[in-house]
Amino acid sequence: MNTQNRASGCLFGLALGDALAAPTEFMRTIYEITDRFGPQGPTEPLGSPARVTDDTQMTLAVGEALVAAPRPYAPETLEEPLRQAFIAWMVSPENTRAPGMTCMSACANLRRGQPWHEATVAGSKGCGANMRVAPAGLLPDVDAATRAAIAQFQAALTHGHPTGLAASDLTACAIADLKAGGDVAGLPRRLREYALSQRRVYHDDWLGPLWQRSGMASPEAFIARGWDECLVVLAQLESALKNGDRGSDPCLATGDGWIAEEAFATGLLCFLLFPDDPVAAIRRAAVTQGDSDSIACLAGAFAGAYHGLAAWPDAWVQRIEYRERLAALGRAWD
Repeated sequence: MNTQNRASGCLFGLALGDALAAPTEFMRTIYEITDRFGPQGPTEPLGSPARVTDDTQMTLAVGEALVAAPRPYAPETLEEPLRQAFIAWMVSPENTRAPGMTCMSACANLRRGQPWHEATVAGSKGCGANMRVAPAGLLPDVDAATRAAIAQFQAALTHGHPTGLAASDLTACAIADLKAGGDVAGLPRRLREYALSQRRVYHDDWLGPLWQRSGMASPEAFIARGWDECLVVLAQLESALKNGDRGSDPCLATGDGWIAEEAFATGLLCFLLFPDDPVAAIRRAAVTQGDSDSIACLAGAFAGAYHGLAAWPDAWVQRIEYRERLAALGRAWD
């Protein structure tokens, strides 16, 4: 497969997975999905344009904020572009795609001018923290520490739980690894090693006093809690890959995906079960009992980052909603 244009492949894969699985997001059983769509579930994104959900909308918000922000990236220069992009998303007439309550609540606080560490929903680790983080993993001109800080910071504006931060960082790390052509079979091991190396790394210059809202004893203890929960789900991911079961619902192995670490792990599991068939990966993700669109958008992001834009049928790419905005971001980073 032609692996050029991996940033574009990631972004379009995310949107296509989102659109494919949008109709199944709130179907609570596999049987409900197959009764409606047949034994294979949805086979292609519906409509022209193929409509996405808030997952893609917020990914665009993060990506466009990163393009607009001055370099080098710093919390002082990135906060305002992110704040304005999130507020613009919140008030947009197109924000009609069942947006998450945490995102809406935090964005309303941001709009009122609250400092971001007060505006965020401190106890939330919903998947909205990391379903939008892929652009941080695509940045070509940042080191690993800056990428990690950006991934956690964009999450922290709405989701203040340490696992939301750690899972977003882990998602961006996986995207960057795959975009660089990392060996797929060794990816879970590298991610586990990365999680262990970051377990007590609190990006104080970016996250500031956020940890204090948790009531924990130190910033290191705060962030370690998030990484420990990610390490649990990474172990579940590795066990599922050893089993190699493509037929069962991936949610049974790594969780339903409504929370950040489960969305990351189940999306990655869908890709790693079908590492050479990106379309099969997002179709598998669409037929799940959990937060199917977030799982599928992450599976598509992982697959596209590894395989490039050629992973996706051109007819799908041409009719996906927000195609021009996705293409512009892809061009910026390919």
